[in-house]
Amino acid sequence: MKNYILLLLLAGQTAVAAAQDGDSRSLYLTKSLANDAITSAVVRTSAGGIVVSGQAGQAPRVEVYIKGNNGNDLSKEEIKKRLDKDYTLDISVSGHEVRAIAKSKRQNFFNWRSSLSISFRIYVPQQCATDLETSGGGIGLDNLKGNEKFSTSGGGLTIDRLYGTIRGNTSGGGIHVSNSGDDISLETSGGGIEAKNCNGRIRLETSGGGITLENLKGNINAETSGGGVNGNNISGELITSTSGGSIDLKRMAGSISAQTSGGGLYAQMLKVGKYLKLESSAGNVDIELPQNQGYDLDLRGEGVSPSSVAKFNGQWEKERVSGKYNGGGIPVNAEASGGSVNIKFR
Repeated sequence: MKNYILLLLLAGQTAVAAAQDGDSRSLYLTKSLANDAITSAVVRTSAGGIVVSGQAGQAPRVEVYIKGNNGNDLSKEEIKKRLDKDYTLDISVSGHEVRAIAKSKRQNFFNWRSSLSISFRIYVPQQCATDLETSGGGIGLDNLKGNEKFSTSGGGLTIDRLYGTIRGNTSGGGIHVSNSGDDISLETSGGGIEAKNCNGRIRLETSGGGITLENLKGNINAETSGGGVNGNNISGELITSTSGGSIDLKRMAGSISAQTSGGGLYAQMLKVGKYLKLESSAGNVDIELPQNQGYDLDLRGEGVSPSSVAKFNGQWEKERVSGKYNGGGIPVNAEASGGSVNIKFR
């Protein structure tokens, strides 16, 4: 599963590489922003990738990378000829906002032989808002604080060290987000999602791949209909569901609601928060709970294992368990309509 997700992410991020690698062969022009005190960036392109970075030590600037169709390198003379004929390229600054816009001069224009891939790489101060759109490449953002809005229908999203209100979507690639926080909402219908070392309010949704969650803290909502969910070292509240795979959660501390109709479900709890709700209609539900907490157990399945446990008062039958463990307290609900519920106290 991890290899599958990695392949999806790599495929989605390929389109970002043209702007990220700094390939001097496709660098068409550079515009300095050193005297403009940029606080926001608006970028539009329909056939290329976008990268915006607030990395310290970089001179503020806009770099424009241009290639021909199929990634072919062109001379600057040929690029200028095609730009003048078929495109509008505008890089301007007004009121501390940089605008980098590349678009066709004609509506619905497409000529494969003379088409261009126009990508932008922009270095700005860390405190900078963004509004980015492309339909032909990936988007990468790093080291920024502010309101970040971005979308693409033709590539992946790569996000690192972003803090603020983060809203991104793609229908053509995977998503990788790391070392970020505050308020994150990311969607894709064409790839997997990987989130690592993030905190705050986090919403992740995909219909085209699996989800990997690692070292997260906060209120997390992660949904997929196209793959499994793997979580490790998560604290706070997690709501997750899938109809396309299993759910595997390890080293969890907090409240969890997890549901799958595409496989089994495993939850290893280091500490249970306000509730625990687990449901599978296509496999077993396996639970590990800390034995020093009190629970109100409601377990249902084709079988419940083991046949009894110490410190339990209530009804313990083959297919149904209802009662209190260790004096009761936290509601623990688990249902396996297509398998068994297996529970361990450690």
